[in-house]
Amino acid sequence: MLCGGWTEFGCVMMTIPAGVRALDYFPCRYGAAKALFRGPARDLTQPYVAVLGGSPTFGKYVQRPYPALVEAALGCPVVNLGGLNAGPDFYLTDPAALDIAARAEVAVVQITGAEALSNPFYLVHSRRNDRFLVATPALRALFPQVDFAEIHFTRHLLQVLERSDRAAYAQVVAGLKQNWLDRMRLLLARLPRRRLLLWLADAPPPERAGSLDPAPPFIDQPLLGALLPDVSHLIVATPSRRARALQPFDMTYPETEAAQAACLPGAAVHAEVAERLVPVLQRLM
Repeated sequence: MLCGGWTEFGCVMMTIPAGVRALDYFPCRYGAAKALFRGPARDLTQPYVAVLGGSPTFGKYVQRPYPALVEAALGCPVVNLGGLNAGPDFYLTDPAALDIAARAEVAVVQITGAEALSNPFYLVHSRRNDRFLVATPALRALFPQVDFAEIHFTRHLLQVLERSDRAAYAQVVAGLKQNWLDRMRLLLARLPRRRLLLWLADAPPPERAGSLDPAPPFIDQPLLGALLPDVSHLIVATPSRRARALQPFDMTYPETEAAQAACLPGAAVHAEVAERLVPVLQRLM
């Protein structure tokens, strides 16, 4: 495969005021896609790799996230389609963004949690998939005692449900897992034939997952095993002790966002992820 450079062609550039200890992510919009992505924009007329995922893939608080590091190693454009708090619905509800991913030579999909998807029990925001919008009649029937009016985030919702009725909560979790599997299969079917799953978390996939922690919520070995026939590789990237130790020091963020930064990978983790991805992508390309 021949890879060219990248430009800002075909992308609307926007700027965000950079406050104290804040990064400029050079947000851009590709064509008719609804979402803003991390820039500078890549040239989609050249062969490219597409990377899909949530806040870790976007690279919040990191100067050079792993898609940029992979691009430098491969010598061809890597389009960072990661979205803040995004899950599969982020792409499935944005046909233009999905088309960009579909036209890539290879697609990398960071695995995100089963809670960040619209499902038979509740709906999430189409672009900020951590936002709870409304409970369905099925969820209200399971939890008639819960007042959903003051709940705005999926994590808070599930914490409330678990405290309210553990048996009913288990039904919701089972439904979330099946919904995640169905939506991931739908997403993967729209991507190029060569596609990778990326597990980016502090620990390897658990044998069974039934709670919000550890992240990504509710994703376990049986779920991932069910997707293996649909992908070229599953890359498990867990940070080393050294990378975790560096995390508080190799990120750029306002002091008011220290709690959010603590939940995201730092620059050393991104470097390790890139090291895991590059050899596999080189073989595929």
